[in-house]
Amino acid sequence: MPKVSVLMPVFNTKEEYLRKNMESVLNQSFSDFEYLILDDASKPYIEEIIKSYSDNRIKYFKNEQNLGISESRNKLLSLATGEYLAIVDHDDISLPERFAKQVAVLDENEDVGVVSSHFVKINKHGKYRSVWRSFFSKKRNNYNVASSHNIKLNLFSSCIVAHPVAMIRKKILQDNNISYEKEFFPAEDYALWCRLIPHTEFYIIPEALLYYRRHSSNTFKKNYKLGQRASFKIRSFASKENPIIFQEHSIMSYKTYAIKLFGLLPLFKVERRDDFVKIYLFELILLLKLKIKSNLG
Repeated sequence: MPKVSVLMPVFNTKEEYLRKNMESVLNQSFSDFEYLILDDASKPYIEEIIKSYSDNRIKYFKNEQNLGISESRNKLLSLATGEYLAIVDHDDISLPERFAKQVAVLDENEDVGVVSSHFVKINKHGKYRSVWRSFFSKKRNNYNVASSHNIKLNLFSSCIVAHPVAMIRKKILQDNNISYEKEFFPAEDYALWCRLIPHTEFYIIPEALLYYRRHSSNTFKKNYKLGQRASFKIRSFASKENPIIFQEHSIMSYKTYAIKLFGLLPLFKVERRDDFVKIYLFELILLLKLKIKSNLG
């Protein structure tokens, strides 16, 4: 049995993207893995590309009809035989030490069920865009996100655990009957993390281990409004399933600033809570309500 099962659904991605992706997986410094590739009823060229690689770690499967991303990911979960599950998207590039560093975290920390990292955003041509971190400074919403507890607190605001560069302890999913939920598409990864909040610990490696390709065909980008609605529903169930930690999140994410004229007369009040900001005139009249966009994606 391999230590790691690499899970990758594929649907009609560009040949250049798929080849760079596969080569980045096959050239990992950590080699004890099976590479499960599920072709979700793509065009014939996808199968030709995959079968052009002769590495015996590759296990190729094909859906007779298109199932979509959630059902395809769940099918890969059922096929996996490894202790750990490495999530791979068909157009990203894993850095050579990614698997080794993530396996080390899981081996050394039995309470951790999910390990992720930062990543580098690249455009469709593979050119550098920016580095995504789970936080932009030492603190976010008044608390440091480095600890598992604070990662969970932040999950009530946004999906700060990067799914494309995650590795999961399979037993955590099996023991708690947790999988991807189609109803939360295209934020089914966010739903997965929130379902796991009461069952395991999270860890984010503070370095980039992936080149994440941003382009017009990204699933969440193509379905942004649908994803926003799904995220609202996810935060709703997460708060109900985890009332104590949600209460802590609500207290710590609530901020009020007063702007006074001549330091005496209250002129404006700025109220921040979760993912929105409200601005009041004379602390009473609502002037403006602004949505705060998540920093992931």
